[in-house]
Amino acid sequence: MDLAMPPNSNSTPVTTTGDDDNTTTDFSLPPVTLHKLPHLSDYVPNLTALTNPIDRSPFYHPSPGFYLSTSDLILRHILFDLSSAAATGGGLLAYHRAGPRRTIRFDPAAVRAAIVTCGGLCPGLNTVIRELVVGLWDLYGVRQIFGVPSGYRGFYSMEPMKLDPKMVHNWHKRGGTALATSRGGFDLDKIVNAIEQRGFNQLYVIGGDGTMRGAVKIFREIQQRKLNISITGIPKTVDNDIGIIDRSFGFQTAVEMAQEAINAAHVEAESAVNGIGLVKLMGRSTGHIALHATLSSRDVDCCLIPENDFYLEGKGGLFEFLDQRLKQNGHAVIVVAEGAGQDMILRTGKQKEEKDESGNPVFLDVGPWLKSELKKWWERDHPGELFTVKYIDPTYMIRAVPANATDNLYCTLLAHSAIHGVMAGHTGFVSGPINGNYGYIPMEEVAVARNVVDTKDHKWAWVRSVTNQPDFLKC
Repeated sequence: MDLAMPPNSNSTPVTTTGDDDNTTTDFSLPPVTLHKLPHLSDYVPNLTALTNPIDRSPFYHPSPGFYLSTSDLILRHILFDLSSAAATGGGLLAYHRAGPRRTIRFDPAAVRAAIVTCGGLCPGLNTVIRELVVGLWDLYGVRQIFGVPSGYRGFYSMEPMKLDPKMVHNWHKRGGTALATSRGGFDLDKIVNAIEQRGFNQLYVIGGDGTMRGAVKIFREIQQRKLNISITGIPKTVDNDIGIIDRSFGFQTAVEMAQEAINAAHVEAESAVNGIGLVKLMGRSTGHIALHATLSSRDVDCCLIPENDFYLEGKGGLFEFLDQRLKQNGHAVIVVAEGAGQDMILRTGKQKEEKDESGNPVFLDVGPWLKSELKKWWERDHPGELFTVKYIDPTYMIRAVPANATDNLYCTLLAHSAIHGVMAGHTGFVSGPINGNYGYIPMEEVAVARNVVDTKDHKWAWVRSVTNQPDFLKC
């Protein structure tokens, strides 16, 4: 079995020098606990071990250290305050590093790989698809690669699309997904039955947290049936709300595109008397795009995110702050994440119960609501005075653009990491960067882990220092 036992559990001594008196103090780091990475050999007996075909590549000759072993690890947390009891009390969590292995468990001639994109659009989807096809074809010699159209429902309702490097050659320059996508349509028995009937033995599932939860169910059903099928998830969401990994692909492109919307809102606001530019950005449950766009722009006066409640009326509220900012500068720019302020928007009983096809609560549109509230406030408190609110919602423009250079490179590394792990026989995992290095994470962990903005962290403090907005804490 291609898995390592946890490293030596003895703690590691560390010596530090004091800041003030140059005295030294000895600390001990806690032992390392390695997360178990699922492998086909856990339930499929007598798997054949084959030499990695990269060894026979006429174009690239692996150097010493090219292949990774089970002792190559990545720590989940790398920052510690050694004076804290909490830092030395628990264990250090570690994951296997992503990359090529010296032996593989799939004969490339027998591989039938399926690639599917689920959920909403995101910059970089076509890059991931392209690099999965090219990587499987060129690195490992796989010739049976298929795209599954229209998300999960495509497994049992549509014919797969045969893919090859020539077909996908320019896909990384296109936005959207060439395979088409959809939400919902998840029928576990129909999906796994179709996978068996079509002879797929490698599954590459690209999607967000809901898609990963579906992939976990497929993984468990494959285990239950003891099928020689490997499944891996490639996490996708512009919101950057998937936990454990450093970031999800498409996020940096989204922040870059959000700048254009903020710049336009700033020009509109600055060109009007008492002008407010209001920009709604993606972020149902997390405000990462709004936060990073605010820090990058420097033109934002107030950033509203789901993790930080705000209120409109009274001392310390949004209206009081905007009143002061308009008197000082004559204009203001507000960035609001789509999930912010949802508890303040009046809705009917039916609206409270409404769910989308992925099972998520349906949010009301905070942008038009906030625009309306701003106009009501001004008409009430400043009757007869000029006032303008320019509202910009760039959501679908951002989601549909091609990935920028940074995300394109990231998508390539994600795809190749996934291929190496699957060919080595691992299954039920997600590839992603952890502290700047790529690792393999059990899919079940990723499906439940969330990445929210920590409003007690330095980044939110930077936002407050840039905008000087209120903390919205009522005394």
